[in-house]
Amino acid sequence: MLLLVLQFALSFLTLSRAQSSLCRTSCGGIPIRYPFGIDDGCGSPYYRHILACSDTGKLELRTPSGRYPVRNLSYADPHVLVTDPFMWSCKDGENFRPTRPFSLDTSIHFKLSPQNEYLFFNCSEDNVIIEPRPLFCEHFPEHCDSSCDSASYLCRHLPGCSLALSASTCCSYYPKATESLRLMLKYCTSYTSVYWKNVGDPHPYDQVPEYGIRVDFDIPITTRCLQCQDPLKGAGTCGFDTKTQSFMCLCKEGNSTTHCKDHDIAQHNRRVHVIAGTVTAVSAAGAFGIGAGIWYLRKVRAKAPVTHGVQSNENRLF
Repeated sequence: MLLLVLQFALSFLTLSRAQSSLCRTSCGGIPIRYPFGIDDGCGSPYYRHILACSDTGKLELRTPSGRYPVRNLSYADPHVLVTDPFMWSCKDGENFRPTRPFSLDTSIHFKLSPQNEYLFFNCSEDNVIIEPRPLFCEHFPEHCDSSCDSASYLCRHLPGCSLALSASTCCSYYPKATESLRLMLKYCTSYTSVYWKNVGDPHPYDQVPEYGIRVDFDIPITTRCLQCQDPLKGAGTCGFDTKTQSFMCLCKEGNSTTHCKDHDIAQHNRRVHVIAGTVTAVSAAGAFGIGAGIWYLRKVRAKAPVTHGVQSNENRLF
């Protein structure tokens, strides 16, 4: 009986805890803020199950083509920078390993950044238009987007590589869709992604090429989320109901559909704390008495005369 009462008390104490305490704010040194969350119910439902914190404490991006390590996550200039271990890198040299095309779920607010450039290696000239871009675009402007630029600056200056590829062909191409990327890889040995990183130097030296995939995202802002985050209204965390995916403001005292200083949530939480405190007191001071009462009641019932269901003043207990 004592164990049952204690379990009952703990259940109330657990209910009184806020869901916001379950929202981790970082993973692998990378800050996690709205609209993202690595715990279910945190952030925006648009990005539910998109980010994951691995068992080794590394942040990963989930996509239909796999899970990719996140190198950086920016909220001021909204983008996620990921790396693909299957892509070609300088250390591979002329050894082109089989790779897989990177893809995004088109149903979420993600898109490949126009700051990305893709370099394809050893493509079949029978199936891919491999020409120097300026000359080809001058002669065939209507097919300019479908050509792979063999005179690309990046092909002649591979980032981080001391020597350019000599025995292999290289061309630069920006796919408009995932299907275009798959088609290119069908006729090319391998590929890699390079993005132009903003370094803040004067133009034209304000960008430098680095390996990686930049994915841009939108930050859905609503009035309720702004009210929830408002320091004057409790500085809550924007989240959602995991069953209905409706908005929830996650607070220290509990969850609200408005903000953390809402009168209804304050009243509700006071009732919860009173109940929890009462149950805790009962479990600590009165559990033995309750158990003894139950034991005595069973003992009296065992000694009571059997009357085949007929109740009389002699065998009435209450």
